[in-house]
Amino acid sequence: MEIELKKEVRVVLVENLKRYYCNERNEELNNLGAELLLDFIINDIGPYIYNKGIEDAHDYMNERTEDLLGLQKWIR
Repeated sequence: MEIELKKEVRVVLVENLKRYYCNERNEELNNLGAELLLDFIINDIGPYIYNKGIEDAHDYMNERTEDLLGLQKWIR
């Protein structure tokens, strides 16, 4: 599954990466470098973050499902 971002989001993220490099590394990152770094993050790191989100959502939903069982009425 390919992660695709809207053009407007990519523009913001590229600017954020450029600002980060300037502030944290005292290096200037041009648009191409920032685009390539963003692609690396999305393709190589993104799936790990995505999968963690899925696992967290799964755990959360399982906890809520268990809570539902506590609402059962006891039958006499």
